[in-house]
Amino acid sequence: MEKLVLDEVILLLDAENDRALKRYINELNISEVEELIDELPQHAVKFIETLSIKRAVNVFRILDFPTQEKIIAKLQSNKLTEIIRQLPPDDRTALFSELKGEAVKKLLILLPDADRKEALVLLGYEEESVGRLMTPDFIAVKTDWTVERALNHIRRYGKNSETIDVVYVVDKDGVLLDDIRIREILLSDPEAKIGDLTDSRLIALHVNDPQEEAINVFKMNNRVALPVVDDQNILLGIVTVDDILWIAHEEYTEDMQKVGGTEALDQPYLDMPLLKLVKKRVGWLVILFFGEMFTATAMSHFEGEIEKAVVLALFVPLIISSGGNSGSQASTLIIQALALGEIKLTDWWRVMRREIISGLLLGLTLGLIGFLRIAVWTSFTPMYGPHWVLIGCTVGVALVGVVLWGSLAGSMLPIVLKKLGADPASSSAPFVATLVDVTGLIIYFTVAMMFLRDVLL
Repeated sequence: MEKLVLDEVILLLDAENDRALKRYINELNISEVEELIDELPQHAVKFIETLSIKRAVNVFRILDFPTQEKIIAKLQSNKLTEIIRQLPPDDRTALFSELKGEAVKKLLILLPDADRKEALVLLGYEEESVGRLMTPDFIAVKTDWTVERALNHIRRYGKNSETIDVVYVVDKDGVLLDDIRIREILLSDPEAKIGDLTDSRLIALHVNDPQEEAINVFKMNNRVALPVVDDQNILLGIVTVDDILWIAHEEYTEDMQKVGGTEALDQPYLDMPLLKLVKKRVGWLVILFFGEMFTATAMSHFEGEIEKAVVLALFVPLIISSGGNSGSQASTLIIQALALGEIKLTDWWRVMRREIISGLLLGLTLGLIGFLRIAVWTSFTPMYGPHWVLIGCTVGVALVGVVLWGSLAGSMLPIVLKKLGADPASSSAPFVATLVDVTGLIIYFTVAMMFLRDVLL
């Protein structure tokens, strides 16, 4: 936000010039008012109460939930009633979904009977379903209508629709037949029948579809809105691209937090209470800590070999970090590809085949570098002794095995979790790295036994 705007608003607040403040912020863009609330959260309620009701609704609907909740708690009852009543149904459902039961009941009472029934119907759909995103405010026309009649219908009811970019064609029972872009209607002969404009290239969402699936459908099709139908293909509502973008952002944020090895945060980082933030992080840290304890167990199993050839211990961090890094790379790539719909569960063999080849190539690259490192160091120091070639081969071959295993584990774990119905993002980079650390040690010392038996071991 421009510092000039912020300074002007602060001056008006300090002067308690409410009339000038109202005039000033009502001339700002909606996004600028939202930024003002972020910068001056202590005045959020005042800003909302000062705005005209239409602009107040438009600002309120783009705020994050913690800010909305704080505003609801302090807003004057008459202004709150106006905002809740004028919120679009999909935004109202999103708000009610986040609030606790008692708070929802209090807000539902503020709605007229028809809107209350509508809100309860939308809240009845599963939390992560398309039904929670849809709005019943759309324009529908019949196949036997003329273009002129359809335009008159749009003029009469269009202002109550979420969007009029797309008009939906239904039969007498409300069954969805097709959708038509508004420009096709505007450019057609007024006496033409709506049925003559349809092309039967309909794309629709099912009310119980997962929201992630809706994101993929929007991504693959150039649509500003998509219709939502039930099992009988009855048109129930529409989902608009702005809601999909919001959900996509939330899904991406949640996945990134899980990939980083923490539970998804349900509030912005700085708004999250410290103890709650610790609680979100401690679970995974404890699990990873216990996982890493197996590394010590593996090391103790090979204690005798380490005593005979202490030089092997020098390369333990190198081996386990290389395996963990390759596994983390693979898991991040596959989690992202699954989220974007680039791969499906049926592609598991193609993924495995690619990771076997790429894992071998990556392992050979690192293995060669590891061998050359030992060879070069031998020219300057006798620390590796007369058997440096065997030690170099041990490190090189172990790196090939560990990196290959890391790539396979990192790529297959997200697919297995998705197959089991779990969130692939749970196979976070730290989790994969911990898994590969333990198994990497076993691979390393097994290879060492092959090359150094009866020599150093």
